[in-house]
Amino acid sequence: MSAPIRVGTRASVLATTQSGHVADMIREQLGREVELVEVRTDGDRSQAAGTPLAEAGGVGVFVAALRDALVAGEVDVAVHSLKDIPTYPTPGITLAAVPVREDPRDVVVARDGLTLGELPVGSRVGTGSPRRVAQLEALGLGLDLVGVRGNVDTRIGKVRSGEYDAVVLARAGLARIGRLDEVTEVLDPLQVLPAPGQGALAIECRSDDPLLAELVALEDPATRAAVDAERAVLATLEGGCTAPIGALADVVEGEDGEELWVRAVALSPDGALSVRMSASGTPADAVGVGTRLAGEMLADGAGDLDQQHDQQDQPQLEPEQVRNA
Repeated sequence: MSAPIRVGTRASVLATTQSGHVADMIREQLGREVELVEVRTDGDRSQAAGTPLAEAGGVGVFVAALRDALVAGEVDVAVHSLKDIPTYPTPGITLAAVPVREDPRDVVVARDGLTLGELPVGSRVGTGSPRRVAQLEALGLGLDLVGVRGNVDTRIGKVRSGEYDAVVLARAGLARIGRLDEVTEVLDPLQVLPAPGQGALAIECRSDDPLLAELVALEDPATRAAVDAERAVLATLEGGCTAPIGALADVVEGEDGEELWVRAVALSPDGALSVRMSASGTPADAVGVGTRLAGEMLADGAGDLDQQHDQQDQPQLEPEQVRNA
């Protein structure tokens, strides 16, 4: 009888729920026994201390300890929220599978069942994401956007206590822990694009582990194509999870078969300037589609949004400062 597959997970309720979901998939689809192994990360420690994510290390702060445990042979599989994974490869580790994605949109949890548009000017809205801050500022609602960290209970608790009027969270996390009844508004991606990879899980294992060939069975090809395109946008724009970059891809049925559609936005930190574009292609060319889209965005000034905003008096800048393609 083979030994149980050791699945590494962070200790939070959301992380253990996500890892438990993957463990169930392994049991049901691979017929293997599974053991969850909790790993404490620097991201968890900084979150408990209230350190802003950017100061705590930004991209990868929740990932490194799990990967270290994987490389050391302490676990056989690591499960992450895909949006937390840096876009550059890690030697010795392979992204084995990306299962079916949860709804990637952002949501609002507000007092009195309100939507963002119904909140009075000056309402305090909590979010730890510069991407959300930039896009919410661009809506021009006059909200007071303030930083917030902590688990779902902590963030929603700040609304219930009256400290904040609302918080903005990922719908996927609330769905996985059964808290969708807290949501007062689901944000349309036309207004707020999610983080690249949001709503998807990443299943990693050692590149030389024979288990890799088995884990491929947990892959959802449409989800993988979508997140590959989104992460290609992010990698090309040289952003991270703390950069004001949003991207969302979908695989749809077209006249000649499946088509991949990608939308992306890059913004100045205050949301005053943005470059927003879309592109399409085949799922098989997901990385190429995302890379080309980001290249077009860079050619249209996406890499210079901070500098442009600091120099608004220069004549080459147009009033609208928004490009669409």
